[in-house]
Amino acid sequence: MKSRQLKNLYFFFLFVTSISSQAQWYKPENVDKKTGYKYGIALDEAKNKNYATALRLLDECIAADAKFVDAYLSKAGVYSETKQYKSSVELYNKALAMDTVYSRGFLLPYSIALAGNGNFEEALMAVTKFLETPNLNERLAKSGQYRKRCYEFAVNYAKTNPQKDYVFAPKNLGDSINTKLSEYFPSITVDGNTIVFTRRDGNEDFYMSEKRNGAWSKSVPLPGNLNTSLNEGAQTVSQDGTLLVFTGCNMPEGEGSCDLYFSTKTKTGWSERINIGRTINTEYWESQPSLSPDKKALYFVARDPSGFGGSDIYVSYLQTNGKWGTPLNLGAGINTSADESCPFIHADNQTLYFISKGHQGYGDFDLFLTRRQPDGSWSKPQNLGYPINTIDEEYSLVIAGDGKTAYYASNGTDSRGGLDLYSFELPQQDRAFKTLFVKGNVYDKKTKLGLPSGVELIDLSTAQLISKVQTDEEGNYLVTLPVGKNYAFNVNRKGYLFYSENFSLIQKDNDTSFIINIPLTPIEADASIVLKNIFFDTKKSELKPESLIELNKVVQLLKDNPTIKIEISGHTDNVGKPADNLLLSNNRAKAVISFLLSKGIAAARLSSKGFGETKPVASNTTEQGRAQNRRTELKVLSK
Repeated sequence: MKSRQLKNLYFFFLFVTSISSQAQWYKPENVDKKTGYKYGIALDEAKNKNYATALRLLDECIAADAKFVDAYLSKAGVYSETKQYKSSVELYNKALAMDTVYSRGFLLPYSIALAGNGNFEEALMAVTKFLETPNLNERLAKSGQYRKRCYEFAVNYAKTNPQKDYVFAPKNLGDSINTKLSEYFPSITVDGNTIVFTRRDGNEDFYMSEKRNGAWSKSVPLPGNLNTSLNEGAQTVSQDGTLLVFTGCNMPEGEGSCDLYFSTKTKTGWSERINIGRTINTEYWESQPSLSPDKKALYFVARDPSGFGGSDIYVSYLQTNGKWGTPLNLGAGINTSADESCPFIHADNQTLYFISKGHQGYGDFDLFLTRRQPDGSWSKPQNLGYPINTIDEEYSLVIAGDGKTAYYASNGTDSRGGLDLYSFELPQQDRAFKTLFVKGNVYDKKTKLGLPSGVELIDLSTAQLISKVQTDEEGNYLVTLPVGKNYAFNVNRKGYLFYSENFSLIQKDNDTSFIINIPLTPIEADASIVLKNIFFDTKKSELKPESLIELNKVVQLLKDNPTIKIEISGHTDNVGKPADNLLLSNNRAKAVISFLLSKGIAAARLSSKGFGETKPVASNTTEQGRAQNRRTELKVLSK
């Protein structure tokens, strides 16, 4: 941590630097010997981190000599070392007021205390004045210049990112989760109801808690065989809560010092660990995994000599054979010659948070975010700013599906002991995209048995595949839905008509996720489905571009099943004249047929019919009902 780098400066600066001037009245050699001896003991206690004893002795020195400037300065240093920056600033101010010239040699640690208290403009003035000191040695000049760059960044950030209404108020998660031991490395499912974290009690083990009626239940060890007498460390739980990827160090089957492992949730608990494999794990250090919401991308940290320096962030993609592919370095835009660490990919699958020492910030590890661009690249990392980032070391964040609720570990003033888990709300510009989810079960419409199937989510505006997941063996699935886009949702299985759904989330302020159980219809005569992603403008029969995704699904269905014949039917609501509606529905069905013909489907396999408003599936008295009635259907005529 950065404060450690200046420990000697805090306590021994007076022995290595003394600025003399005719205006200086304080002389260390004039201090009473008995008081000076006690002061020396106080310095030793501080050096050994016995801060309470050091403060008591320094108070006794000040009581014996109210003008003992060194005692005030050293007491200020102790407070700064223990992150009590407000008290530190007050004591530095007192010492500076007593003898400005003598205390000027302490302007660097004084600036650090000011910055720790959030007074960056004052800190910048103090360090600038410090750097004007004649004959400043190289080490102190270099340290001062580093601090000056940090303070300049902080001052500029505050000017360009005003947060007048933002209040940083971390909330302890409470006694159900936090104990006198240290809890850290939280991860949370997309529904926000399950949190998994690490607790250190001699060794590291995994614990979990569930939210019930808005409150966290008493945490318990992760059920199953995952926790052992060895150290199970940093972990990520999948958004659906069924897969855990974690760090194991010095395991007997390991490839190096720390490797990545995985475990799956079963009916009896979590399975025993499985090494994720040599493609990812090497003789070097791999740790701190984060799993994408579709479980197809694994972000992690490695110290590989071929990287940019220190620890870098990598990603590996799941291959069609079920194996993880060769890791890819996220590149110079994110990784630097210093350390990058603790990646977290949000449920929106677009926003990545991480910590870095290499990107300009407030000092040491700061928190940053980057967003995936339409071309797959990452945006320039954005510092999360003060007061989330400070001059001290920041740790990892995980963000809930709402995009704004952050969870992290801290030794706050209300800690139950060591590190505790806290939550707080992110400022607007640092939030991920709010993400809902759709989950349910895919089953055979006739037998009611669950069907393992492929589930796709596609951005209708760009035709970009957002996620493609496989249900479990019983047909259960969960797909995340970042708010702000319109999606085509398709479920596919060989031998069945595909299922089609549409989620319009561009302007919909919806806090409710979706539970949809999906009956797949076997391909046979008279089987039918509603094509929910075929779009037309009002009173028009020209296909809108967003329809291409669904239309191509129909093309693929016909190519995969070359003997079937189908009918495309058009339907309207009851708004307007029945004759006009009949004509419109006919023309819309014909537009779909024309597209299929253009893709090489034989005309003999295709027919169309318009029914107008004659076959409603819902009431026409509501807009929701009318929307359901305006539809395009596909019916199998023969197999």
